[in-house]
Amino acid sequence: MTETTGSTATPESGNPEGADGAAATTDGDDKALSRRDRKRARKAQGGDRKSGKRAKKGLFARIAVFYRQIIAELRKVVWPSRGELIQYTTVVVVFVVTIMLLVYGLDTAFAKLSLLVFG
Repeated sequence: MTETTGSTATPESGNPEGADGAAATTDGDDKALSRRDRKRARKAQGGDRKSGKRAKKGLFARIAVFYRQIIAELRKVVWPSRGELIQYTTVVVVFVVTIMLLVYGLDTAFAKLSLLVFG
């Protein structure tokens, strides 16, 4: 098993090295570096700054993105019609009342049984 977890170039995943289209980075010995080693090398050279989508954004920009994502998700929601809402509510209320009656009946039965046993 290789040291790097989640690497796409591991023999265990059935993807031989270099098959994903990425060129393997080599050091002086022509030995292929793992993803972790390449990242450490970039960080040591000062080139590990994030860019593009992963760049650090300001507080207000992140809040704006958060609310845009909320609105986008709410647009995907399939809202029930009035008839469906009434039907679903009725089913829930009937189920809750049924369970309440069952619990009440069992509680009363166990209370009378314990009164009968223990006097």
